[in-house]
Amino acid sequence: MRITLLATLVAAAFGLAAPSAFSQADLSGAVATAPGQARAVAVVTAQARVTAVDPATRTVTLQLEDGKTRSITVGQDVRNFDQIKVGDTVRAKYVESVSIELKKDGKSVLGQTERSSVQRSEPGDKPGGVAIHEVSVTADVVNVDADKQLVTVKNDKGEVFDLGVRDPEQLKLVKKGDQVQATYTEAVAIGLEPAAK
Repeated sequence: MRITLLATLVAAAFGLAAPSAFSQADLSGAVATAPGQARAVAVVTAQARVTAVDPATRTVTLQLEDGKTRSITVGQDVRNFDQIKVGDTVRAKYVESVSIELKKDGKSVLGQTERSSVQRSEPGDKPGGVAIHEVSVTADVVNVDADKQLVTVKNDKGEVFDLGVRDPEQLKLVKKGDQVQATYTEAVAIGLEPAAK
């Protein structure tokens, strides 16, 4: 999945390859199911303290909770850079969710849709923002193997994928000719808190 600009910024700020790998971060999550539906959500929160700001290069040095530091270059699209000060706290929250819904006797159009949105802080406010990216895919069920607990789906490009379904009650609901709609959503919020006086 494509990671949004702000998610990339978070990853760079915390020295990570992906937001789900935050070091010294808090992770929480939940899984919920209903007949023909399932959803999993994971939330990662992290923070760092600003230890240096170089306005000429738009570089900010952050100290993580474990004492390690990371320097990042902030792009021109980040508003209010001049308000970032040594001692400020950068807080980041990354939310990732996957939901799957069974469409009985599917008649939906196969394919993939994507949508993204970015909300930046207003001029004069502290730097920050929220970015959301969502991908939704609809595929046909072409086979159900109860013994192997597998549902085979085919997308609009003819690609075939096996999905493991561990819950026997959910597996009983699926038959060839149904459709599965999977939606992946990721959101990241970054905020800056001024240093205590």
